Amino acid sequence: PKKRDFAGELQVFAEFFQIVQKTFPKAQIIYKIGNHEERYENYLYQKAGELSGIKEYQLEEIIKARAEGIIVVKDKRIIKAGALNILHGHEFSSGFFSPVNVARGLFLRAKVSAVQGHNHQVSEHSEPNLNGELITTWSAGCLCELHPPYMPINKWSHGVMDIELDGNSFHVTNKRIMKGKVL
Repeated sequence: PKKRDFAGELQVFAEFFQIVQKTFPKAQIIYKIGNHEERYENYLYQKAGELSGIKEYQLEEIIKARAEGIIVVKDKRIIKAGALNILHGHEFSSGFFSPVNVARGLFLRAKVSAVQGHNHQVSEHSEPNLNGELITTWSAGCLCELHPPYMPINKWSHGVMDIELDGNSFHVTNKRIMKGKVL
């Protein structure tokens, strides 16, 4: 709260969306609600419950007002992109389970090719199943501050993920960002 305000965050989001839209003009852009966005809804219910039912105060509507054409997915549900499963890590409880490689932890829980956010780490894990089919899981990096005051020591990394679809087939490119450059 000392560094940013909600209006400033929304402005940065709108600017980022415009960059993505200009860079990938034909891409379908999906905004997957995660645990941080859920905090907005919880805050609204706790601090201004009488506003929680008003459409203009719903986070989904606030996002869509700043990003024309964006699809917002919430309610803790998996997105299917061809045969690829896309989720936010808070949807797939890990309990006390915290593997060294986040993508391997996803593999051990999902047993299918999948990508997830939430853990703020760029990672990939592949294993063949008994049928010889390769199963790969990925975890995406983040675009937030890497060492915030509430968690200054962590293993977070900046990153983005590009998913190309061709029918049921998919190709995932998991990219790290170092010093503002996509590697």
